[in-house]
Amino acid sequence: QVQLVESGGGLVQAGGSLRLSCAASGRTFSMYAMGWFRQAPGKEREFVTIIRWSEGITSYADSVKGRFTISKDNAKNTVYLQMNSLKPEDTAVYYCAAVTGRYKGRYNYDGNYDYWGQGTQVTVSS
Repeated sequence: QVQLVESGGGLVQAGGSLRLSCAASGRTFSMYAMGWFRQAPGKEREFVTIIRWSEGITSYADSVKGRFTISKDNAKNTVYLQMNSLKPEDTAVYYCAAVTGRYKGRYNYDGNYDYWGQGTQVTVSS
């Protein structure tokens, strides 16, 4: 089992920045990758970004490329999401998720993730 706890959400004006954190505990040695998804009201959950736990390889959704940065601290078992130049359309509940063991398929498909955090609200005002 892996437990994920997000923090760092809040209310920010358009153009501002926020940094989300996701702390992992439990069987963290089994982690293959960690990602962030988000879900806005009335919309499906969508992929934001992912980082491979060992190599640090990253990938981003086109909608956040150049504005968001994912990073990790292996010693702290924590992943960060630095969000800059925020837009009102970034408003959503942001979820951290983990893939354990091995590659399980498309990284932008939420069904391939094994564990999820409880989510943290990000609200961007115009």
